[in-house]
Parts: sequence; structure tokens; C-alpha cells
Amino acid sequence: MTTITKSDFGKLSSGENVSLYTFKNSIGAEVEIIDFGGAIRAVRVPDKNGVMEDVVLGYDSVDGYENQGKYIGALIGRHGNRIENSEFELNGKTYKLFANDGRNNLHGGKIGFDKKLWKAKINGEILSLTYFSPDGEEGFPGNLTVTVEYSFDDDCALKIDYYAVSDADTVCNLTNHCYFNLGGQGSGSIVDEKVRINAAKFTVGNNECLPNGEIAEVCGTPLDFTQFHVIGDRIGSDYEQIVFAGGYDHNWCPDGEGLREVADVWDEKTGRYMQVYTDQPGLQFYTGNFLNSKPPFGKGGKPIDKRNGLCLEAQFYPNSLKHTHFPSPILRKGESYRQTTIYKFSVK
Repeated sequence: MTTITKSDFGKLSSGENVSLYTFKNSIGAEVEIIDFGGAIRAVRVPDKNGVMEDVVLGYDSVDGYENQGKYIGALIGRHGNRIENSEFELNGKTYKLFANDGRNNLHGGKIGFDKKLWKAKINGEILSLTYFSPDGEEGFPGNLTVTVEYSFDDDCALKIDYYAVSDADTVCNLTNHCYFNLGGQGSGSIVDEKVRINAAKFTVGNNECLPNGEIAEVCGTPLDFTQFHVIGDRIGSDYEQIVFAGGYDHNWCPDGEGLREVADVWDEKTGRYMQVYTDQPGLQFYTGNFLNSKPPFGKGGKPIDKRNGLCLEAQFYPNSLKHTHFPSPILRKGESYRQTTIYKFSVK
């Protein structure tokens, strides 16, 4: 049985109140969510000795979330990842977006869903967050209503269910940008953790981390995680894809369809183990290459530095609006967008 409690988390610069919602399961593990950006603020789970520790990056106050530029913990929309040249064509019309990643649009634009105050409601063991994105917001067409449901069970599975509907054809590619460190937030780099990704293929990117349309085999490359590999073993490779991204920042194409296990992360020192399940066609594995130690500082006043956390973002492929052979993020009027991603914690 999981309980959810609500508490105050301070005020935004606008004066609006931000609330913190804490899930606690039967073994005492906890998850914290704030309604600003729908951010996962904390995940406290046991190690092999039963010691509870927070395994996600985040901030002690709402100021950190309001002033950060790294999307730490937050919900991402309307379109996660990159859109080339900050524009797309839909139904014969070209829509111009804000260029916030060089010439490209990243994670929804100038003020994405990560910077919005969501309406929160506790429904038993589920926290439901809702946001209404009006027609034209950040350049996207259609009035889009989004609901994201968080739950955390006695098996330490953090489940995120996404729902959206629009009154006009639009684009919808939602995800969460949580940074994990199974050694414990503030413990340093994630390069010694082991990762497995159940994907034989990935989308080839250019020096802007933007897929060029090619889908290639991981076999024989440093992107082959079909068996467990220590992150740091190949992260400094001279392989072009690694050089372009400054490490890992690529979209894998997980094997299979529907809700399936797509990745695992294992910290041998603590024994913490995380399984990732999703029904999405793509998974972005990012090793925090662009994190730096500049303010705002993280929890406990510790700087958030390069490779202090990793992301596993379930999504449609980046740049899929340009490459029509990629799974499409177009949401038609009256149709329902649905997505489920699960992060399950255990010890090994």
C-alpha cells in the first residue's frame, strides 16, 4: 500500500504556490514529485544493505527548478528532443518554432512543459497532473490537453502514464527528463555504472545530435549495449558518433513492440538495479555530457557536474517530423495519445 502526502514547496517568481507530493510504499521507499514541471524531485530506494538513498538529481527549492536549463527531472513537451531547423510541415502548412538549441528546437522550445505549473490531484495511489496547452503555444497548432499520472508501488516501480488529446492535428511527443545516479545523488560520476539496452539498432546523428534519417546496427560499435557494459569503458572512443555527442546522447530503437523491458542500469557497488519498460519506439540514452558545475546547485548544495547522472528518455525518434520513415509523432484531431514508461528499482 502506497500513501501520497502533499506539502508546500515554496513560490515561483510569479508568486504562484508550488506543491510537493511524496509517495511512500510499504518498505519505506519514497518518490517526490513537484507540480512545477511535473518534476521527479527524489527517488529514495534501498541498496543491497537496505540503506535508503536518493538516486535522482534535483534541487532543494523551487528556485532551482525555475532557473535551471537542463530539464532535470521534468516532464517534456510538446515535443521531446530535437526538431531540425525549428520548423515542421503539417497538412501543407509550415510551423515555425523557437530555436533554443543552435538552429534547432529542443524539448518543446523556449518555455516548454518543464516550465509550466501543472494542476495536481491525488486519486488514491495515483498523482494526476494536467496541463492545457493552448493553440499556438510555442508555435504548435491545436489546443492540447495533457494528463500525466504517476504511481509508485510496493515493488518500487515508478510508473508514468501519459495521455493527451487535441482539437486539431498537432505534434505530441512526451517524455520525462529524470537524471539517475544509482550510487546516490551527489556521489559523483555515473561512468562506473553498467547499462544494457535491448536494441539492435540506433538512429545515426550528426554533430548537432540530430538524426540524419539513417537507422544503423549497433553491432561492432561503442553503441552496442545488448550486453551489459560499463558506461565509461567506451565513452571516450574516437568513434564519430561518440565524438559528435561528447559521449552518449543517442536514440536507440528498442527491439519489440508494446510495453517491454528496454534497458537496465546496475550499480555494482551499491547493488542498486533499475529496469526500464516502455511502449515507445525510441529510447534516448544520455550521459549528462552538457551538465556543468554552474548554479543552480543541486540537493545539499552540491554542484551538478558533467556525467553526474544519466537519462533514459522514452519517446518517438528525434527529428521524426523530417524523416517520414520514422514512427510519427503527429497526433490527429480527436485521437488519443497514450504512453507508459516504468522505472523499477531493486537490488542485485
